[in-house]
Amino acid sequence: MRLPPRLAVLLLLIAAWLVLCPTLGGAQCIRFEEAQKHIGANRCVSGKVLHVKLGNGGVHFFDFCEDFRLCPFTVVVFPGDLRQVGDVRRLEGRQIEIEGEVKGYDGRAEIILRRTSQLRGDAGRLPPVPKEYDVERHGRYSAGSLRFPKRTKTATPKKQSPPISIEDSSEMASPSD
Repeated sequence: MRLPPRLAVLLLLIAAWLVLCPTLGGAQCIRFEEAQKHIGANRCVSGKVLHVKLGNGGVHFFDFCEDFRLCPFTVVVFPGDLRQVGDVRRLEGRQIEIEGEVKGYDGRAEIILRRTSQLRGDAGRLPPVPKEYDVERHGRYSAGSLRFPKRTKTATPKKQSPPISIEDSSEMASPSD
């Protein structure tokens, strides 16, 4: 079966474009251990997220190693990006592929996750962060509504017995004065 010349040229252009465009052409991801060699470049990095930890100020970190201090790579999600990305806590224990600029920070490579389109496959379908999730309170849920303070109970005055006179009643009754 022979294709019409225009269709053959079009298919050839599409194939060349897919090969030259790494994000759409399914470029191979590098393993997280190799990320330091690619600082400054846009890459896809793959690895299993062992832990999702909450740091100071609500910043989330993905740990790919048991000891994060010895790990050559991490993913960072800032609190302002959580609404765009979704509930990143669900990625713990999952194999992920993340695309972005590999940056060097504090002796290791990192990618800053700002939107879900950076995650490939099922990892890109994260549920939204719960509305009441408060990153400043380390994963606890805030009340989400204002409540008036409880009224203090006012003490009711106790009934008093009738006043007692200080004067000696025996002195008042004596007519001898």
